[in-house]
Amino acid sequence: MRLLRLGPVGAERPAVRADDGTTYDLSPVTADIDGAFLSSGGLGRVRSALRAGELPVLDTDGLRVGAPVVRPQSVICVGQNYAAHAAESGAAPPEQPIIFLKTPNTVVGPFDDVEIPRGAERTDWEVELAVVIGRQAAYLESPEDAAAHIAGYTVSNDVSERTYQLEDSGGQWSKGKCCRTFNPLGPWLVPADEVPDPSSLGLRSWVNGEPRQDSSTSDMIFTPAYLVWHLSQYLALEPGDVINTGTPQGVALSGRFPYLRAGDVVELEIDGLGRQRQNLVPA
Repeated sequence: MRLLRLGPVGAERPAVRADDGTTYDLSPVTADIDGAFLSSGGLGRVRSALRAGELPVLDTDGLRVGAPVVRPQSVICVGQNYAAHAAESGAAPPEQPIIFLKTPNTVVGPFDDVEIPRGAERTDWEVELAVVIGRQAAYLESPEDAAAHIAGYTVSNDVSERTYQLEDSGGQWSKGKCCRTFNPLGPWLVPADEVPDPSSLGLRSWVNGEPRQDSSTSDMIFTPAYLVWHLSQYLALEPGDVINTGTPQGVALSGRFPYLRAGDVVELEIDGLGRQRQNLVPA
């Protein structure tokens, strides 16, 4: 099953798409897809309601697709987590995860416009596997313990403005990561137990229909489970939090492709997790 949030910004309604492609209204089960829902057995209640035929069919025609979880408390990002991307960035593979944060208001729907900041000239795309936390994770004993704390996975575009990130940063990346609309998320959340191996998923991106990234999460330096365990040693991950696990090679920072401009169209997909599409517009 796939969990979605559909409707206008700020008025999204929860929904679930069954394996046969039918979309059902989740309002009888929950008011929204948020941390409280995920941490209280919400996914199990959805499965029970689907089996019992208790959910009304939802007509999705014309409905906007929002981010699949309510605005998270934290968006935690991992830098240079693919060796080839580290190399194209001019860096050695990290010995420990490189962590930075995005503000929650960067999160938008997977088909919403992405705004190029005023005066920006180096706006970049980054397809990433996103982990959504389902239970508080603090001081986990091992990476093996992480599975019980992961609600599911979705597609993330960790949009970046490289001048802000690398030249105006003062040594910390968040200036180039926190511009409005800089984290399209979705289209849906796939429960963790329906993703057999998150370390073996193809992920790809295109700009104006031309291929850019084409890799696999098997090339990650640090696996999703390792990242959840590692982060839990430094901060408490809360239900509904999002972890962007890093991007593979093939971004504009490599020097092989032009940076984004208003009018460009970015598309991203991950096997089994769906596809995004954004138009680039001036802020």
